[in-house]
Amino acid sequence: MKKYSILLLLLVLSNTLFGQSKILESQVMNSALLNTEVKYSIYLPDGYEYSERYYPVVYLLNGYTGDETSWIEAGGMQRIVDHEIAKGNIQEMVIVMPDGDDRLYMNRTDGTYPYEDMFMKELLPFIENNYRVRTGKRYTAISGLSMGGAGSLKLALKYDQNFGACAAYSSAVFTEESVTAPEQEAMDGYISKAMPDVVGKKGKSRLNKSYEEYDVLHLVKNKNPELLKTVKIYFDCGDDDFLTLGNAQLHKELVVRQIPHEYRVRDGAHTWSFWRESLPVGLKFISDSFWN
Repeated sequence: MKKYSILLLLLVLSNTLFGQSKILESQVMNSALLNTEVKYSIYLPDGYEYSERYYPVVYLLNGYTGDETSWIEAGGMQRIVDHEIAKGNIQEMVIVMPDGDDRLYMNRTDGTYPYEDMFMKELLPFIENNYRVRTGKRYTAISGLSMGGAGSLKLALKYDQNFGACAAYSSAVFTEESVTAPEQEAMDGYISKAMPDVVGKKGKSRLNKSYEEYDVLHLVKNKNPELLKTVKIYFDCGDDDFLTLGNAQLHKELVVRQIPHEYRVRDGAHTWSFWRESLPVGLKFISDSFWN
């Protein structure tokens, strides 16, 4: 009997230490703008179900070919977030993971699929109306990897009145050389779904007015720097990542315009092992921003 009592005590202590968070996977929101269902997964921290508390919210975006389950299955986000909360490194938060649908988190340039409008005009209000999240810029942040890293930067800086912080990992930020390089065959498939008019007749990606709508570097160069300064920015990239040049250029543009930010280069490539290490750092940056 004593043995079983000790075992029960250990289980209770374990549950207390690591929390009882919950993941609601592949939930559905009906979008009038897209005329289809949009899937999302959501992380609810320990205590959400039986409290009346309202939590800060982070929108965590997946990369190209990923979906609303990628951060859960490949990224191990629940274990990582539970651990960081239990250790006191980050505060409790709600984390929303929408399916990026390979749309670069932007409106399709031919007008047929306004994903960005859906995100801002339907998804954010939907989450605020259906979950206990705190509203307003100070308690709303965005994060993501690769395509989702660039998407989070673009949305945070474009909609600076909505987002107070952004943490981006291995962001798909391209210099003009990398976008127009003939050997970048994969580029056409990456951008054509959202920007069909960017792909040239010879199958070579080219910059035009449509690409500027997506380009984070263009946004940083042309938007009022005083507005950009109202968003707390963190981003990182691996030294072996094929996107390292674009991220370094973004760092340079921010420095030139005297826009405060945190930029880190670590050993690593465009891999989940890198992003699993990035996530707790980015979430701590965001969590700290909720207090400041």
